[in-house]
Amino acid sequence: MVAQTVLPPTYTASQPALEKDGIIYEYTSAADPSVSPIPYLALGSSHHEEGPTRVIPFDLGEKLDVTYPATSPNLLAAYIRILPGESLETQARATSQAFYVIRGRGVSSSQEHGEIRWKAGDLFVLPASAAAVRHVATGVSLEAGGEAAALYWVSDEPLLRYLGVTASEKKFEPTLYTRERMVASVELLKHEEGVEHRNRLGILLGNRMTEANTLTLTHTLWSLLNLLPAGQKQRPHRHNSVALDLCVSAAPQGTYTLMGPELDADGWVKDPIRLEWASGACFVTPPGWWHSHHNDTDQDAWVLPLQDAGLHTHMRTLKIEFSTAEKGAEDSTASCTSSVESDKTTAALTSP
Repeated sequence: MVAQTVLPPTYTASQPALEKDGIIYEYTSAADPSVSPIPYLALGSSHHEEGPTRVIPFDLGEKLDVTYPATSPNLLAAYIRILPGESLETQARATSQAFYVIRGRGVSSSQEHGEIRWKAGDLFVLPASAAAVRHVATGVSLEAGGEAAALYWVSDEPLLRYLGVTASEKKFEPTLYTRERMVASVELLKHEEGVEHRNRLGILLGNRMTEANTLTLTHTLWSLLNLLPAGQKQRPHRHNSVALDLCVSAAPQGTYTLMGPELDADGWVKDPIRLEWASGACFVTPPGWWHSHHNDTDQDAWVLPLQDAGLHTHMRTLKIEFSTAEKGAEDSTASCTSSVESDKTTAALTSP
C-alpha cells in the first residue's frame, strides 16, 4: 500500500522555514511502512584466507537502503586479515565492538583500553573508543610456514549512524574470553542430565555490567558459542534480533542451517532455505525467522552468532521462541517478523 498524504485545503505556512519538511499521512496507509528486508546472505572465508593486510566489511548497506556500511540495521560485521609481523588500525563509531579470533595470534592495543593479547578461539570486547585500535599479528612469517591472523569483527556502528550520534560514555571494561575457558564451559554442559533435550548446546557470554539486567555480552551485543555435535540436529527457534553467525568449524559438507518464516506441522522449518556451513565463513539469519541447525557428518561443529539482542532485551522486544516436540505448528512453540523473500532455495557460504 502506498502511504497517502493529507493536504488540508486550509493549509497556510505561517512559518514556512519550519513547516516545509513536515508531511501528514493518513494513518492506515502509513502505520506499517514497507522497508527493505534483511537478506539471508553470507560472506565466504576466502576473503580472509588470502590477500594483503586489510579489513573486509560484510557491507549490505545498499540492500538495506542506508548510506553507510551495515550488515543489519544495527550491526556491521567484517573480517580483519593481518599478515605476520604487520599491523592494522581499526576505528568504529560504536558503543560496543566484539572481536573473535578465527586464526593466528597477536595483540590489540589503544591509548584508552591498554593491551589485549589474543590467539585463535579467543573473543574480546571493547567499549566506546575515540582513538583507533591497533592490531598486530605476532605469528611466524608466511615464508617460514606461518599463517596470517584473521578476526571476525562486529560492532553496533550502524545503530549510532542511524541515530546520528557518537558514543560519549564507556559502558563496560575491555573484556577477554579465552578459548580454553569457553570450551571447558561447554564441555561441562555436555555431561549434564537432560542436555539432549535442550534447543542449543552452548554458552552465553555475559559481562559484569549486564549481570543485573540483560545478561548479555555488552549492553547492545549478545553472543553464544554453540556446539553442534556430530550426527545431531538442533530444533528451530526464532527471535527478533538479527543473527550474524560465524561458522567456527565444520566438516566440508553436511553441516547446515535451515531457516524460514514458518514452521510445518511437525515443528520444523517449512519450505526452508538451506545455508551450508563452511569453517571461517559467516552468514545472516534474518530477525523473526525460524532456524534449525543440522550436522549429518561424523565431526562436531561450532557456530558463534553475534546479535543485537542486548538492545532488544533492554527494549523488551527480543521474544525468543523455541519449537518443541512434534505437536503441530499451532502449538509447537514455547516462548521465553521480518518480511523477506520465502521461496525455497539453497545458498552456500559465499560472497553476497
